[in-house]
Amino acid sequence: MIDNADAYHHDMKFEKLHDLPQQNDLSLRLERLNGLPPRNLDLYPTLAKDRIVVVLYVHNRPQYLKVVVESLSQVVGISETLLIVSHDGYIEEMNKIIDGIKFCQVKQIYATYSPHLFSDSFPGVSANDCKEKDDAGEKHCEGNPDQYGNHRLPKIVSLKHHWWWMMNTVWNGLRETRDHSGHILFIEEDHFIFPNAYRNLQVLISLKPKKCPDCYAANLAPSDVNSRGEGWATLIAERMGNVGYSFNRTVWKKIHNKAREFCFFDDYNWDITMWATVYPSFGGPVYTLRGPRTSAVHFGRCGLHQGQEENKACIDNGMVNINVEEPDTVSNIELNWEVHTYKNQPGYKAGFKGWGGLGG
Repeated sequence: MIDNADAYHHDMKFEKLHDLPQQNDLSLRLERLNGLPPRNLDLYPTLAKDRIVVVLYVHNRPQYLKVVVESLSQVVGISETLLIVSHDGYIEEMNKIIDGIKFCQVKQIYATYSPHLFSDSFPGVSANDCKEKDDAGEKHCEGNPDQYGNHRLPKIVSLKHHWWWMMNTVWNGLRETRDHSGHILFIEEDHFIFPNAYRNLQVLISLKPKKCPDCYAANLAPSDVNSRGEGWATLIAERMGNVGYSFNRTVWKKIHNKAREFCFFDDYNWDITMWATVYPSFGGPVYTLRGPRTSAVHFGRCGLHQGQEENKACIDNGMVNINVEEPDTVSNIELNWEVHTYKNQPGYKAGFKGWGGLGG
């Protein structure tokens, strides 16, 4: 039996630039919480055999999280599956929101080596760390700046660390999912999920082997986050997007085999890292299958790293006005549709080069 901590330690063995820090009391407590069974087992004692596990990747934006949780509560079929919420550290207000979920089984996991848990040592900020654009020689500090001269900022680089930890923990570490052979859907705290999302995704996954055997994934939304879809009577195959993406264990193994490329690519964004270095290494186009009308939208107006207090949320008047129309409430993908493929879509050939200072 491999527990959550062992899976994490095992995955980090591919190359150790740093020994993992000694866990503090909070880190150890969160590790124990990661081993707890899902909540709401009394309300939903059994899960559907063909379930698509849903994983929600969150940081510190409670106003956003309230919106996505409310949208999930309206998703048809959500009670049939398990929702896993992956936290970057422990933030009480975020925790309280998840505690209120009663519409499905829910399990919370916490990144036990998040910099948010280590306030005065690596992977957080150490006393002798260079800050911002410090000159290491002049300031007598330690640091390895990126190409812009910026030293490592833990709350930024943790975005990519958290994503990689979450993927490894969900696929390889948790009792609930380490033997899961089906697709897992990944969403974030600034994704509004339409009521038909789960049912549409079930249809897409069932159609993918025949309609698009070369597709690696199924997506709820277009890769262009500003698009609501074409509205055509066809399925769409295109570059994998970062809003509502799902894939199976076979694809995860291909991604995991590129751990070194992922961790050492000079960018703190997990998605740009995937587009610029991991997917191209697969040797051909990495297509995803989706419908012609979106089942999820990105509503964020501020970066993941900023964090939001109740009265400073990046949402107009604390509200999100997303128009859910009648076609968005029921599955709207037809089994007989053909597939329109977008070929040679522009992508990222390089990152933003902001991954210096032992970011990876």
